[in-house]
Amino acid sequence: MAKTENLDRSAVLAIIVDLLHRLFEIEPEKITPEANLYTDLDIDSIDAIDLALEFKKQTGKQLTPEAFKQIRTVGDVVEAFFATEPPKEEAPTNE
Repeated sequence: MAKTENLDRSAVLAIIVDLLHRLFEIEPEKITPEANLYTDLDIDSIDAIDLALEFKKQTGKQLTPEAFKQIRTVGDVVEAFFATEPPKEEAPTNE
């Protein structure tokens, strides 16, 4: 899993390109920030869920259902990554 605090937009894009290529055999040169996941890359809703699950495994960040509904392009996935709050650590209790 990549350390999320060290990732910039190009690193997140590289992760997405790798996932789309590995999971769905999409040629990397087709995967641009402007590429529409559904119309340009032929991703369906089940594929999108698989992508989100693998993205979480790679980055540790889970895209919220609200953010997921707004995603249309590869660039939208990148922006959703940066809009997602990191998981909150639970404060220790004094028991």
